[in-house]
Amino acid sequence: MTKAIVLVSGGMDSCVTAALAKEAGHDLHMLHVNYGQRTEERELKAFHEIANHFEVSRRKRMISSIAHLKSLGGNSLTDSTVPVSKADLETTKIPTSYVPFRNAKLAGCDKPRVRRSTRRR
Repeated sequence: MTKAIVLVSGGMDSCVTAALAKEAGHDLHMLHVNYGQRTEERELKAFHEIANHFEVSRRKRMISSIAHLKSLGGNSLTDSTVPVSKADLETTKIPTSYVPFRNAKLAGCDKPRVRRSTRRR
């Protein structure tokens, strides 16, 4: 069985991605990343709820932190002094929720641990 490491923030996309990976017959492992987001506590709770739903053991759950992204500030996801703006699909401005390099950092999280765990098979 092929291992699938699913990045789980706790939202609907995470749940659907996990469902698709399970449906495809993969052995589910889940990774959650805290990056200093204001919703960190709720997202972590949802991560565990999703993992429980898909019967992912504690051993197959990874939680990583890149909370240093919070120190960059200037965005409404990690800085409580920046108000969350309403979505404006017509604007060309960068949204207040943009966290510089967040997705690139998320994509690279725990690669060493992932490599080690895949070698053990």
